[in-house]
Amino acid sequence: MKKTENKSKRSSNEIKKKESKQGGFTFVETLAVLAIGAVLAAGASVSVFKAVESAKEFTAKEALAQYQAALHAYYIDCGSYPSTEQGLAALWQKPVLVPVPESWKGPYVDKEIKSDPWGNSYVYVQKGSPSFPDGCPQNIPFAILSYGADGKSGGEGSNSDIVSWR
Repeated sequence: MKKTENKSKRSSNEIKKKESKQGGFTFVETLAVLAIGAVLAAGASVSVFKAVESAKEFTAKEALAQYQAALHAYYIDCGSYPSTEQGLAALWQKPVLVPVPESWKGPYVDKEIKSDPWGNSYVYVQKGSPSFPDGCPQNIPFAILSYGADGKSGGEGSNSDIVSWR
C-alpha cells in the first residue's frame, strides 16, 4: 500500500512542477513583444503617410488636367479663356465680371470647383496678367497651379508646386 501512496504523491508532485513551469509570458518577454509591435506600427504609419501624400499629389495633377480640358471647351464656346479675375469659377457658373461671354454653354465641369487636396484654392492665371508665373512657357494661354501642402509658391517634397504646364 505504501508503494501506491508514494507513487501517487510522486505523480502529483511532478504534475505541480510541470504546471508551475507552464506559466504565461514573463514581463521581459511581454515588453519585447510590445516593443517589436511599436516598431512595426511606426514603420507602417510612415508608409501610409507617404502613400497619402502621393495620392494627394496625383489627385491635384488629375484635377489640373480636368480643368485644362474644361478651359479648352470654354474657349471653343466663348472665343476666349476666362480672365484671371473670373478664374476657374467661370467653368461652373456663367461669369458676371467683364468680359461676360454671351455664348457660355456651361457648366464645363461636373462639380463646383473645390480646394486642392491640401485645402488651398487652385490658382488660375490668364496669359498677359501681371501675375502670370515666372518659369511658365509664354506660348500657353493660361496657367493653373496648386501650391502644395504649405500653400506657398516654391517648396520641396509635399510643399512643391503642382503646375499645369509640366
